[in-house]
Amino acid sequence: VLLLMAVISVVLSERVLDRLSKSQEEFLQGLSSTYMDGLSASVVPAVLCDDNWEIFDTLERMSPKDIKMNLIEVIVTDGQDIILASNQPQSHPTLSRLTISFKDRFETDRAVLDDVYNLGYRVRSIFHQGKEVGKIYATFDASLFLAERKTVFYTILLTNLALTVLIASIGFYAVKRMVAPMRVLEKHFLDAARGELKLISKEEFPTGQSDATNIFHAFNNLVETELERAKLMEKLSREERLASLGRLASGMAHEINNPLGGLLNATDTLSKHGENPLSRKRSIELIRRGLLSIRDIVQATLATYRPERSNRDLNRQDFYDVALLLKPELSRKSNKLLIDIKSKSVSFDGVPAGPVRQAMLNLSLNAIVVSSNETDVIIGFVEQEKNYLLTVKDTGSGMREDPRSILEANDRNQIPDDMSGLGLWMVREICADLNAKLSVFDEPFGGTTVSILLPKLSKEAIRDAA
Repeated sequence: VLLLMAVISVVLSERVLDRLSKSQEEFLQGLSSTYMDGLSASVVPAVLCDDNWEIFDTLERMSPKDIKMNLIEVIVTDGQDIILASNQPQSHPTLSRLTISFKDRFETDRAVLDDVYNLGYRVRSIFHQGKEVGKIYATFDASLFLAERKTVFYTILLTNLALTVLIASIGFYAVKRMVAPMRVLEKHFLDAARGELKLISKEEFPTGQSDATNIFHAFNNLVETELERAKLMEKLSREERLASLGRLASGMAHEINNPLGGLLNATDTLSKHGENPLSRKRSIELIRRGLLSIRDIVQATLATYRPERSNRDLNRQDFYDVALLLKPELSRKSNKLLIDIKSKSVSFDGVPAGPVRQAMLNLSLNAIVVSSNETDVIIGFVEQEKNYLLTVKDTGSGMREDPRSILEANDRNQIPDDMSGLGLWMVREICADLNAKLSVFDEPFGGTTVSILLPKLSKEAIRDAA
């Protein structure tokens, strides 16, 4: 606004001063023309007769009385620029020749103003019967005209400066008031980007009904919706964790109850037939196998659900631990788990055990759920030149759209709020952390295969992923 007003002030000042200058020149031109015309007509006879005294007397009688036409010097010459008379004979003696430097001040027959010396110059030729017989040179004081011009200039300058400051101040206040709501909104957006999502308080709302008020209400509605969505997601995650914990507890209880029954039978046998060496030996062996089975179950559970501390690579035992954990679900549907590791010399280098074992377990549980009774679930693992390929295949009717959407979503925001499936969501997050490529495709003869293409990671990357 300040720059705009400055430009407008300069343009207006230039136009006004230019117009004033032209008006002054026209006024001076008319005033000097009236005087020069009258003087020229009066001195013609005297010029023709070279009557110096008559010309001097005429100059005295026709000296202008108007204060705006304050003559300083008037010179009358003949056709050869010889001075016939002057009102300042001391400066320009009679019958002397007019100097070239003096004549150069009179460029045209129009009035000329000299800003340096505050003087005006005007020359008029004297004609008789169409022939030039002499000239009149007039020098007058132009200080009044130039003072008026200077006064107008400073008046315009100060007025425009005052108006510029006033309007710029109003503009600054108006713009500041206009952008104030946007600054509040900007602050809340920056806080939201840092994870501090907050409602705009009523004290921060602009007074009155405006577009900014509508934007603030829309932002608060967005924040309320997002906070509600976060609460629902937290509730869903908590319920999924509890459900997973329940499935784990029931599976462990089912798996541990089997050897416990044998252990109780063995203790009964020892209490009744402990003196029989053969019965004692069989009972002790049964107790030992039952305890070993319980130990394996507990170790596999700890290895799967405890945070990875060693940051170690995956190995073959992890596949059998997963199989042991899946045994209750497999038994319930009379399914079989087949582990297909293509090469006996597979290295497993650069494959973090913790997250990959978790992904393998979650995908296998989903495969068992969608598979028919008495069918196979196959876990495959192939080492390639720069990657490893982990696959989990079921023999069901195909993966439903909801779980497929969870696995194939490029971003967590693409997962609908009402969609459950924390296990598959964790698989997608694990693949994102490992920079692995996750694919889902249907088999031609039924069933679905989920493949994870794992890059070989360095030890530092394995530690970060775990």
